[in-house]
Amino acid sequence: MPSAPSQRSALVTGVGRSVGIGNAIATTLAANGWTVVTSGHVDYDAKMTWGADPDGPPQPGIAHFEADLSDPAAPQTLIEQATEAAGPLTGLIMCHCESVDSAILTTTVESFDLHFAVNARATWLLIKAFAEQFPEGTADPAGRIVAITSDHAEFNLPYGASKAALDRIVIAAATELAELGITANVINPGGTDTGWMTPEIVDHVLDRNIQPRVGLPQDCANLVAFLCSPEGQWINAQLLYSDGGLMPR
Repeated sequence: MPSAPSQRSALVTGVGRSVGIGNAIATTLAANGWTVVTSGHVDYDAKMTWGADPDGPPQPGIAHFEADLSDPAAPQTLIEQATEAAGPLTGLIMCHCESVDSAILTTTVESFDLHFAVNARATWLLIKAFAEQFPEGTADPAGRIVAITSDHAEFNLPYGASKAALDRIVIAAATELAELGITANVINPGGTDTGWMTPEIVDHVLDRNIQPRVGLPQDCANLVAFLCSPEGQWINAQLLYSDGGLMPR
Protein backbone atom coordinates (compact mmCIF):
# COMPACT_ATOMS: atom_id res chain seq x y z
CA MET A 1 0.00 0.00 0.00
CA PRO A 2 1.42 3.42 -0.87
CA SER A 3 2.67 5.41 2.07
CA ALA A 4 1.42 8.90 2.81
CA PRO A 5 3.75 11.76 1.88
CA SER A 6 5.62 13.21 4.84
CA GLN A 7 4.38 16.70 3.91
CA ARG A 8 0.60 16.99 3.78
CA SER A 9 -0.35 20.64 3.50
CA ALA A 10 -3.30 21.82 1.46
CA LEU A 11 -4.89 25.05 0.33
CA VAL A 12 -8.69 24.89 0.13
CA THR A 13 -10.29 27.79 -1.74
CA GLY A 14 -13.92 28.86 -1.54
CA VAL A 15 -14.20 28.56 2.25
CA GLY A 16 -16.56 31.38 3.07
CA ARG A 17 -19.54 29.87 4.87
CA SER A 18 -19.79 27.29 7.64
CA VAL A 19 -22.42 25.30 5.71
CA GLY A 20 -20.45 25.29 2.45
CA ILE A 21 -18.69 22.47 0.63
CA GLY A 22 -15.32 24.20 1.05
CA ASN A 23 -15.62 24.29 4.83
CA ALA A 24 -16.64 20.62 4.96
CA ILE A 25 -13.61 19.67 2.85
CA ALA A 26 -11.18 21.77 4.91
CA THR A 27 -12.55 20.39 8.18
CA THR A 28 -12.35 16.80 6.94
CA LEU A 29 -8.79 17.13 5.64
CA ALA A 30 -7.69 18.73 8.93
CA ALA A 31 -9.29 15.82 10.83
CA ASN A 32 -7.32 13.43 8.60
CA GLY A 33 -4.00 14.99 9.57
CA TRP A 34 -3.54 17.58 6.85
CA THR A 35 -2.21 21.03 7.60
CA VAL A 36 -4.91 23.17 6.02
CA VAL A 37 -4.92 26.77 4.82
CA THR A 38 -8.17 28.25 3.51
CA SER A 39 -9.26 31.20 1.42
CA GLY A 40 -12.56 32.89 0.69
CA HIS A 41 -14.12 36.11 -0.50
CA VAL A 42 -16.61 37.67 1.90
CA ASP A 43 -17.76 40.25 -0.64
CA TYR A 44 -18.94 37.46 -2.96
CA ASP A 45 -21.00 35.74 -0.26
CA ALA A 46 -22.42 39.08 0.86
CA LYS A 47 -23.83 39.83 -2.58
CA MET A 48 -25.54 36.45 -2.88
CA THR A 49 -29.02 35.64 -1.54
CA TRP A 50 -27.60 33.49 1.27
CA GLY A 51 -25.28 36.22 2.55
CA ALA A 52 -22.00 35.96 4.42
CA ASP A 53 -21.68 34.26 7.80
CA PRO A 54 -22.43 36.89 10.46
CA ASP A 55 -19.40 35.83 12.49
CA GLY A 56 -17.06 35.83 9.51
CA PRO A 57 -15.65 32.89 7.54
CA PRO A 58 -15.02 29.56 9.31
CA GLN A 59 -11.49 28.76 10.50
CA PRO A 60 -10.98 25.00 10.11
CA GLY A 61 -7.29 25.39 9.24
CA ILE A 62 -4.20 27.11 10.59
CA ALA A 63 -4.73 30.26 8.51
CA HIS A 64 -7.38 31.93 6.35
CA PHE A 65 -6.84 34.51 3.62
CA GLU A 66 -9.28 36.74 1.80
CA ALA A 67 -8.73 36.53 -1.95
CA ASP A 68 -10.58 38.16 -4.83
CA LEU A 69 -9.73 35.63 -7.51
CA SER A 70 -11.03 37.88 -10.28
CA ASP A 71 -7.71 39.69 -9.83
CA PRO A 72 -5.12 37.92 -12.01
CA ALA A 73 -2.43 38.57 -9.39
CA ALA A 74 -4.43 36.97 -6.57
CA PRO A 75 -3.72 33.26 -7.27
CA GLN A 76 0.07 33.66 -7.11
CA THR A 77 -0.21 35.78 -3.97
CA LEU A 78 -2.52 33.24 -2.36
CA ILE A 79 -0.17 30.31 -3.02
CA GLU A 80 2.71 32.34 -1.57
CA GLN A 81 0.66 33.17 1.53
CA ALA A 82 -0.35 29.53 1.95
CA THR A 83 3.19 28.21 1.64
CA GLU A 84 4.44 30.80 4.09
CA ALA A 85 1.82 29.65 6.60
CA ALA A 86 2.00 25.89 6.03
CA GLY A 87 5.20 25.13 4.14
CA PRO A 88 5.30 23.59 0.65
CA LEU A 89 1.84 22.52 -0.45
CA THR A 90 1.00 19.02 -1.61
CA GLY A 91 -2.75 19.61 -1.97
CA LEU A 92 -4.78 22.19 -3.90
CA ILE A 93 -8.55 21.89 -3.48
CA MET A 94 -10.52 24.47 -5.46
CA CYS A 95 -14.08 25.16 -4.31
CA HIS A 96 -14.22 28.84 -5.21
CA CYS A 97 -16.71 30.07 -7.79
CA GLU A 98 -18.63 32.94 -9.27
CA SER A 99 -22.25 31.89 -9.80
CA VAL A 100 -24.90 34.42 -10.77
CA ASP A 101 -27.83 33.08 -12.79
CA SER A 102 -28.42 34.43 -16.28
CA ALA A 103 -29.38 33.01 -19.66
CA ILE A 104 -28.14 33.29 -23.24
CA LEU A 105 -30.34 36.33 -23.84
CA THR A 106 -29.72 38.04 -20.50
CA THR A 107 -26.03 37.47 -19.73
CA THR A 108 -23.90 40.59 -19.92
CA VAL A 109 -20.36 40.68 -21.25
CA GLU A 110 -19.19 41.88 -17.83
CA SER A 111 -20.82 38.92 -16.06
CA PHE A 112 -19.49 36.45 -18.64
CA ASP A 113 -15.95 37.77 -18.25
CA LEU A 114 -16.15 37.75 -14.45
CA HIS A 115 -17.29 34.13 -14.37
CA PHE A 116 -14.43 33.07 -16.62
CA ALA A 117 -11.93 35.12 -14.61
CA VAL A 118 -12.88 33.42 -11.33
CA ASN A 119 -13.91 29.92 -12.41
CA ALA A 120 -11.48 29.29 -15.27
CA ARG A 121 -8.56 31.75 -15.27
CA ALA A 122 -8.00 31.65 -11.51
CA THR A 123 -8.12 27.84 -11.61
CA TRP A 124 -5.34 27.80 -14.22
CA LEU A 125 -3.24 30.34 -12.32
CA LEU A 126 -3.66 28.52 -9.00
CA ILE A 127 -2.58 25.25 -10.59
CA LYS A 128 0.37 26.96 -12.24
CA ALA A 129 1.56 28.54 -8.97
CA PHE A 130 0.97 25.28 -7.09
CA ALA A 131 3.03 23.30 -9.60
CA GLU A 132 5.86 25.83 -9.58
CA GLN A 133 6.37 25.36 -5.82
CA PHE A 134 6.16 21.56 -6.07
CA PRO A 135 9.47 19.67 -5.86
CA GLU A 136 10.59 17.73 -8.91
CA GLY A 137 11.61 14.09 -8.92
CA THR A 138 8.84 12.68 -6.71
CA ALA A 139 8.88 8.90 -6.99
CA ASP A 140 5.20 8.31 -6.18
CA PRO A 141 2.21 10.57 -6.84
CA ALA A 142 2.09 12.66 -3.69
CA GLY A 143 0.54 15.87 -4.97
CA ARG A 144 -3.20 16.29 -5.28
CA ILE A 145 -5.33 18.71 -7.26
CA VAL A 146 -9.10 18.47 -6.89
CA ALA A 147 -11.64 20.97 -8.23
CA ILE A 148 -15.39 21.17 -7.75
CA THR A 149 -17.47 21.62 -10.89
CA SER A 150 -21.06 21.67 -12.13
CA ASP A 151 -22.86 20.78 -15.35
CA HIS A 152 -25.71 23.22 -14.75
CA ALA A 153 -25.84 25.44 -17.81
CA GLU A 154 -29.46 26.16 -18.76
CA PHE A 155 -30.35 29.68 -17.57
CA ASN A 156 -26.94 29.72 -15.89
CA LEU A 157 -24.83 30.26 -18.97
CA PRO A 158 -21.66 31.97 -17.68
CA TYR A 159 -21.41 29.64 -14.68
CA GLY A 160 -21.87 26.44 -16.66
CA ALA A 161 -19.60 27.51 -19.51
CA SER A 162 -16.79 28.60 -17.20
CA LYS A 163 -17.08 25.41 -15.15
CA ALA A 164 -16.73 23.39 -18.35
CA ALA A 165 -13.50 25.27 -19.01
CA LEU A 166 -12.37 24.46 -15.46
CA ASP A 167 -12.92 20.75 -16.15
CA ARG A 168 -10.59 20.79 -19.16
CA ILE A 169 -7.90 22.79 -17.35
CA VAL A 170 -7.78 20.41 -14.39
CA ILE A 171 -7.82 17.25 -16.51
CA ALA A 172 -5.02 18.66 -18.66
CA ALA A 173 -3.01 19.21 -15.47
CA ALA A 174 -3.09 15.47 -14.76
CA THR A 175 -1.02 14.85 -17.90
CA GLU A 176 1.13 17.96 -17.89
CA LEU A 177 2.10 17.71 -14.20
CA ALA A 178 2.49 13.94 -14.00
CA GLU A 179 6.29 14.22 -13.87
CA LEU A 180 5.93 16.21 -10.65
CA GLY A 181 4.00 13.40 -9.02
CA ILE A 182 0.69 15.29 -9.07
CA THR A 183 -2.73 13.80 -9.75
CA ALA A 184 -5.67 15.97 -10.80
CA ASN A 185 -9.39 15.23 -10.71
CA VAL A 186 -12.70 17.08 -10.92
CA ILE A 187 -15.78 16.33 -8.79
CA ASN A 188 -19.34 17.13 -9.79
CA PRO A 189 -21.32 16.85 -6.52
CA GLY A 190 -24.73 17.49 -8.08
CA GLY A 191 -27.38 19.35 -6.12
CA THR A 192 -25.90 19.95 -2.68
CA ASP A 193 -27.81 21.60 0.14
CA THR A 194 -25.65 24.42 1.44
CA GLY A 195 -28.58 26.55 2.52
CA TRP A 196 -29.69 27.80 -0.90
CA MET A 197 -32.23 25.11 -1.79
CA THR A 198 -35.89 26.04 -1.76
CA PRO A 199 -38.50 23.34 -1.06
CA GLU A 200 -39.21 23.27 -4.79
CA ILE A 201 -35.56 22.63 -5.63
CA VAL A 202 -35.36 19.88 -3.02
CA ASP A 203 -38.41 18.20 -4.55
CA HIS A 204 -36.86 18.49 -8.03
CA VAL A 205 -33.63 16.83 -6.85
CA LEU A 206 -35.52 14.08 -5.03
CA ASP A 207 -37.61 13.35 -8.13
CA ARG A 208 -34.46 12.72 -10.16
CA ASN A 209 -32.25 10.97 -7.62
CA ILE A 210 -32.05 7.22 -7.06
CA GLN A 211 -31.39 7.81 -3.37
CA PRO A 212 -34.10 9.50 -1.25
CA ARG A 213 -32.21 12.63 -0.21
CA VAL A 214 -30.28 15.60 -1.51
CA GLY A 215 -26.51 15.89 -1.40
CA LEU A 216 -24.75 17.20 1.69
CA PRO A 217 -21.40 19.01 1.84
CA GLN A 218 -19.90 16.08 3.75
CA ASP A 219 -20.64 13.76 0.83
CA CYS A 220 -18.29 15.75 -1.38
CA ALA A 221 -15.75 16.14 1.43
CA ASN A 222 -15.57 12.36 1.87
CA LEU A 223 -14.64 11.87 -1.78
CA VAL A 224 -12.05 14.65 -1.69
CA ALA A 225 -10.47 13.07 1.41
CA PHE A 226 -10.23 9.73 -0.39
CA LEU A 227 -8.70 11.25 -3.52
CA CYS A 228 -6.14 13.01 -1.32
CA SER A 229 -5.24 9.81 0.53
CA PRO A 230 -2.54 7.36 -0.59
CA GLU A 231 -5.30 4.93 -1.53
CA GLY A 232 -6.72 7.48 -3.97
CA GLN A 233 -3.61 7.95 -6.08
CA TRP A 234 -4.71 5.58 -8.85
CA ILE A 235 -7.71 7.76 -9.66
CA ASN A 236 -6.42 10.45 -11.99
CA ALA A 237 -7.57 12.71 -14.85
CA GLN A 238 -11.22 11.98 -14.07
CA LEU A 239 -14.46 13.93 -13.85
CA LEU A 240 -16.23 12.10 -11.04
CA TYR A 241 -19.94 12.32 -10.28
CA SER A 242 -20.72 12.15 -6.56
CA ASP A 243 -24.45 12.88 -6.70
CA GLY A 244 -26.26 9.86 -5.30
CA GLY A 245 -27.09 8.58 -8.77
CA LEU A 246 -29.38 10.52 -11.08
CA MET A 247 -32.13 8.66 -12.93
CA PRO A 248 -32.23 9.01 -16.72
CA ARG A 249 -34.33 11.96 -17.82
